[in-house]
This record gives sequence, C-alpha cells and structure tokens, in this order.
Amino acid sequence: ASVCEPAQKCCAENIQPFLSSILEELMGPISSGFTQVRSLFDKEVNEIIQDFQKTNDMTRLKENVDQLMSLPYNSVKMEPCYLKVNQLQELLHDLKSRFKAYHIDSVIQRTQNFMQELMENAVYTFEQLFSPSHQADSAKVATTIEKVKLRVLK
Repeated sequence: ASVCEPAQKCCAENIQPFLSSILEELMGPISSGFTQVRSLFDKEVNEIIQDFQKTNDMTRLKENVDQLMSLPYNSVKMEPCYLKVNQLQELLHDLKSRFKAYHIDSVIQRTQNFMQELMENAVYTFEQLFSPSHQADSAKVATTIEKVKLRVLK
C-alpha cells in the first residue's frame, strides 16, 4: 500500500505521457521490416512466374516452388528484412538510458523471429493453395500462380 501510490504517480508522470510516441517510433522499423518480408515474397513469386512464362517447364516450376519453400531459412535473402529491424537498436538504446529498458536484443530477435514465421506461413500457404502437380493446363499456370500470390498477400 505504501509503494502503490508513489509507483502509480511515477508511472503516470514519467512513462505514460511518452508511451504513444515511443510506440510510434518503434513501429517504424518494425513495419518496415514486415513490409520488406511481403516485398520479398512478392518478388520471389514474380520470378517464378517469369521463369515459367519463359520456359513453360513444369519440372522446373516444381523445383522453383520447392526453392520458395526454403525462403524463410535463406539468411541471405531474408537479411534485408532483418536489417530493417536492426534500426531498433538505436531507438531502443535511447529508451534504455531514459527508462532503464533492458533486453533490447531480445526485442529485436523476437521481431526477426516473427518475420521468419510470417514468411514460413506465406510460403506454406502458397504451397497449399498451388500445387504444380495438379495443374493440367500449362497455359493457365502463370495466372493461377498470380492469383494464389495475391491471395497469400491478402
């Protein structure tokens, strides 16, 4: 009882007024990272479509879709997404000094884990909705891939 009132007062005066601006600052790099994940998925599927339109090769299409499934684990391709979130390091450093916020690295790591999980979900959903082996009419394959991509991105 003797600590509750001073703690609430301290929180109301020193933390509460800054929360919305802190969240706004943090969401910039986080949103940017997730937008980068979305763009990467879009780019990779577009490359599959373009390759299929050039070759019209169902075996190669299957290989490309299999490669897409490993995209979440491809650190080279995912790195630009992760780098967007690394900007949090500077923002959170300021918070650490002002509010004694610790575990900054874990916030960044968790965000990057969520980004990888989002990509895993996207490629899994893509695979479930589009199976090259079930495509009988190769003329409609590119259109089908595009529709599936748009559905996943939705």
